[in-house]
Amino acid sequence: MAHVIFYEKPGCAGNARQKALLVASGHEVEVRDLLTESWSPSSLRPYFGSKPLPEWFNAASPRIKSGEIDLEKVTPQEALVMMMLDPVLIRRPLMRIGDHCEAGFDSAAVDAWIGLKRTDETVSDVCVRSIANDAF
Repeated sequence: MAHVIFYEKPGCAGNARQKALLVASGHEVEVRDLLTESWSPSSLRPYFGSKPLPEWFNAASPRIKSGEIDLEKVTPQEALVMMMLDPVLIRRPLMRIGDHCEAGFDSAAVDAWIGLKRTDETVSDVCVRSIANDAF
């Protein structure tokens, strides 16, 4: 069992499903509010590891979806500052176990990292609201 510090956007249905899967898998989940955390570049950067910069961002963010932010022109430092000022831009959840940090919820990666209970339901970091909107 792992103790997972889980930064979420309160009320996010996708984050609720992710937390439920972690708990069902025997992990202890300590929930924190992604939007009210006092982020700094040095506290936020470890969550993204070696991921390409576009994968740092929440693709469902209105500023990303509208094209207001051109991810091809943003530097890592600019990205971190933008995320500090507008945490909705951060791909969620952010998870930390000890010194290891991750952004997003890729079930296969999380399973390899800490183990997940098998389920027929797909649990990922794709916004549930976005999926519903795309269906119409």
